[in-house]
Amino acid sequence: MTETDTEKRGTLYLVPTPIGNLGDITNRALEIIKSVELIACEDTRITGKLLSLYGVKKKMLSYHNFNEQARLPQLLSILTGGGDVAVISDAGSPGLSDPAYRIIRAAIESGIRVSPLPGANSVIPALTASGLPLDRFFFEGFLPHKSTARKNRIARLRELDHTLVFFESPFRIEKTVADLLEVLGNRPACLAREISKIYEEFIRGRLSEILAEVARRRMKGELVIVVAGQSRKDST
Repeated sequence: MTETDTEKRGTLYLVPTPIGNLGDITNRALEIIKSVELIACEDTRITGKLLSLYGVKKKMLSYHNFNEQARLPQLLSILTGGGDVAVISDAGSPGLSDPAYRIIRAAIESGIRVSPLPGANSVIPALTASGLPLDRFFFEGFLPHKSTARKNRIARLRELDHTLVFFESPFRIEKTVADLLEVLGNRPACLAREISKIYEEFIRGRLSEILAEVARRRMKGELVIVVAGQSRKDST
């Protein structure tokens, strides 16, 4: 591929969107969204609300876990033809437990420039507000849905001295915290809920204390669990 060929190609922008407070979008993110030929997003209705708030009218294409492969030729055609594309998830940074990996890999393999924008995500706020060590951390994301597989995966993380970070849904949070307690022991932890939203909350304590709180009331919203690493389990 010649330099001229590369120059004629578009750029794939990875644009983070707010995880709660819609004011958390950056000026640069808005500029990129306004400039691209197409926005590939998980849910056009959710992205449409964000665009409407900022007075942006732009062509959108649904791009999610169930149609990633089918959308690739269309997106690559735009990029190789010189058009810019922005990939946006419903909330946070594209590719972080969200669709984007396949188009990013395909773009790289096709010699297309990939430009990731910094911006909103739930991992760093959950870590910084947890009160746990931040010099090393391990992001696991979502654990398996079934208990046996979940416990097996947690066991593989047991010896890490990194602070551990997990995503979980309100429907499985009690079972997941119970499994973390059983496999890891009663470590210091923090459950971050609804970061940047009206009902933002951080529940800190040992896993047993967090489990008691989760069992006591029905949890809602987006949840991030931060757990102390193996060598720090007795830190406070």
